[in-house]
Amino acid sequence: MCLNLPTWLTLVRIIMIPLFILVFYLPVHWGPLVSALIFFIASITDWFDGFLARRWRQTTNFGTFLDPVADKVMIAMALILIAEHFHVWWITLPTASIIAREIIISALREWLSELNVCNIISVSWIAKIKTSIQMLALIALLWRPDDCITNFGIIALYIAMVLTFWSMFQYLHAARYNLFKIN
Repeated sequence: MCLNLPTWLTLVRIIMIPLFILVFYLPVHWGPLVSALIFFIASITDWFDGFLARRWRQTTNFGTFLDPVADKVMIAMALILIAEHFHVWWITLPTASIIAREIIISALREWLSELNVCNIISVSWIAKIKTSIQMLALIALLWRPDDCITNFGIIALYIAMVLTFWSMFQYLHAARYNLFKIN
């Protein structure tokens, strides 16, 4: 198997996941900043690998499989870290909701692919905006240098949660005929 640059970027993102988790827990004052910085760099590679793969026409089956896995694991780990750090229901509620949505949509895509109709739920612009706001929220909440940044992160997390449900309902609506079809 020949690995291209977009796939290498995805692999680097996967390697960065345990790194930002480890740094998050280091008992040093710069831990939150560096953890957020690693997450930020990983977030940038998420955008960059997809852009390069399309631009250079280097999409591969392996990259197509690995990219969303890396994204979902990276986001889920960051959500778990902030829920554990803040340890309050108003952070746990949106983090659990976002993780649940990812599981539901992943299951929906897998099920639709078994029916050979997976093209009916391509990524929407709402989902792309949701991802961007979610990344900003997570960077702010991993870093949390002061109350202003933390409050921005919490507000952005709730906006991401609303967009999470909006995009989920779009996907479920698009798949409704297959979901409720009698065999």
